[in-house]
Amino acid sequence: MRLSREVKTGILVLLGILALIMGFSYLKSSSIFDHSRTFYAVYDRVGGLQSGTQVSLNGLVVGNVTGIRFKDNSGKLLVTFVVNNDFEFSINSKVELFDTGIIGGKGLQVIPAFDGARNAQSGDTLMSSTKPGLTELVQQKLTPLQMSLESTFTDADTLLTNINSILDNRTKRELQESIAGLNDLIRTFKGSASKLNSFLEENGEGLDSTMKNVNTITTNLSKISDSLATAGLGKTMADLQNTISSLNNILGKIERGEGTLGKMANNEELYTNLTEVSRELDLLLQDFRLNPKRYVNVSVFGKKQKEYTVPEDDPASKQ
Repeated sequence: MRLSREVKTGILVLLGILALIMGFSYLKSSSIFDHSRTFYAVYDRVGGLQSGTQVSLNGLVVGNVTGIRFKDNSGKLLVTFVVNNDFEFSINSKVELFDTGIIGGKGLQVIPAFDGARNAQSGDTLMSSTKPGLTELVQQKLTPLQMSLESTFTDADTLLTNINSILDNRTKRELQESIAGLNDLIRTFKGSASKLNSFLEENGEGLDSTMKNVNTITTNLSKISDSLATAGLGKTMADLQNTISSLNNILGKIERGEGTLGKMANNEELYTNLTEVSRELDLLLQDFRLNPKRYVNVSVFGKKQKEYTVPEDDPASKQ
């Protein structure tokens, strides 16, 4: 059977239309012979998500994004994607938007839930979530640091302004003079340190000898201390303590008027009598010195003894 030219042309047109439909479906990453499930997710922002982006489930690619459009006048975006896998998951599963790389790119992954709810069916709208990317995390961390740095720079600028207002020409000149004086002091310290080093180098042997002598003296003192300890110093101190205690007892008895010494120490009449006797003895000696003739009258030739006359200024007569 021979086909006419018109039939051949019609067949070619149909084949072309079929090839065009299949090519368009391939470019949209969907197949016209595939009976996969279609799901939806709503996002405030998609961050550059494009149609044809792969959709993964537990790391396995199970579908792709087929469309992105505005849901309504609220500005929210409705993402349509298909799942070409028969793996069942709950209607409460989430669809997470995440970064696929450091330099950009977005992907979708289904986080399945197994909570006993009904299985998700084609045409369901799943809950959506957005996983912060590395850039967003870095920005979240750097924003407080940036604000802190800005505040620090502002405070530093204010501080420098205040310092400039305080440091007038006179203050700056005095500050420069103080720094110059400090430099001179440091140079002096350096010179002293150099002299000290020289002294230590020149007298190192003498210092070593001195330290050895100090060690010898310390050793000798330690030996003397040991000798005193072995020589019965403790017994001597105990005896001395006993002697002091006995002396305290004797002094206590004297203070209380016990014994001969106690009676003499506490008898005021005895003290008065002794004072009177001492005074009279003193007068007697004085009278003997002034008037020896009253007590000694020697006659060599048997001459008659003269009558003694008491002087007017006789101290004994005044009593």
